[in-house]
Amino acid sequence: MFSRASMKFGVYDHIDKSGAPLSQFYEDRLRLAEAYDRLGYRALHTAEHHATPLGMSPAASVFHSAVAQRTKRLRFGPLVYTLNLYHPLRLYEEICQLDQMGNGRLEMGVGRGISPFELRYFGADPELGQPMYVEAFEVLMKAFANDTLDHQGRFYQFKEVPLELKPKQQPHPPIWYGIGNPESIPWCVSHKVNLVANGAAEMVRKITDGYRASWAAAGHAEDDLPCMGSTRHMVLAPTDAEAMQIAKRGYLRWASSYLHLFKKNNAQPRFSMYTEDFEAAHKAGLIFAGTPDTVLRQVRQMEQETGLNYLLCRFAFGDLSFEESLRSTELFAREVMPAMNEHSNDAVALA
Repeated sequence: MFSRASMKFGVYDHIDKSGAPLSQFYEDRLRLAEAYDRLGYRALHTAEHHATPLGMSPAASVFHSAVAQRTKRLRFGPLVYTLNLYHPLRLYEEICQLDQMGNGRLEMGVGRGISPFELRYFGADPELGQPMYVEAFEVLMKAFANDTLDHQGRFYQFKEVPLELKPKQQPHPPIWYGIGNPESIPWCVSHKVNLVANGAAEMVRKITDGYRASWAAAGHAEDDLPCMGSTRHMVLAPTDAEAMQIAKRGYLRWASSYLHLFKKNNAQPRFSMYTEDFEAAHKAGLIFAGTPDTVLRQVRQMEQETGLNYLLCRFAFGDLSFEESLRSTELFAREVMPAMNEHSNDAVALA
């Protein structure tokens, strides 16, 4: 949790198909995780997707168990676990085991899934997504709070189930949630949830201002404010031209994967700003590409316009090579992050 003046930096990865052999693909992602750990990024967050090139790590806990063993300080976790596709008791046990294996570094994202097609592939009804998600979350919270699980609901029933496992972090790992509008703020505050808001700056600002106000109204200290983050595609290079060339190539491959199932089903994603138009995405501020100085200006502008205190950098996407992603990771950590820390300290001094 962070104060208002402090901007922190993590990493977000869809783990989308790049064209490399899968064994090498996974190894490269784990090598990048080692770099995030070494360079001081707060956490690695990954997406969960199924039956699509957008998500080559559908078994989130499997991937993150490897991250846990290859890193020492880096926090990690799915953003999100698609609760509708899990049996909540089985997921509870996975979460507990993974948090223990990582010595208390798991970040626990929860959601119902953005793609109705993926849900249907598993026989899940998208129309029941919200009530099923809400009940699965309720079951998880009951399990974290008790030694025996009892629950009688619409979708799940449990009676006197002994719970031998508990997470390292008590009462549970930090919760993350993707938020699209201010209506969800009361729920987020009541559960002290970290949030990710990907949208237009005006809407994101309404969310961050609303969260800060509701957080204070609930009697919580500003220094304990949870993360309020957003994701950005990120490419850094010695020149703006080189960075833009790399970003465009990688983004077009990523966007093709992002839209794959929607095109296959002659549909359009709801509530999404991502298209296959690179120039439009860059103009909308969804892609930060350039020299470290150029990217620093973009990050500062985003912080000012949105009120966010956490940036999830997407360094690996599309067909970017390991070397291209690593260079961006290193340049950002060595030149942008220290400058942003100085910027935050100056803001505190002037307050």
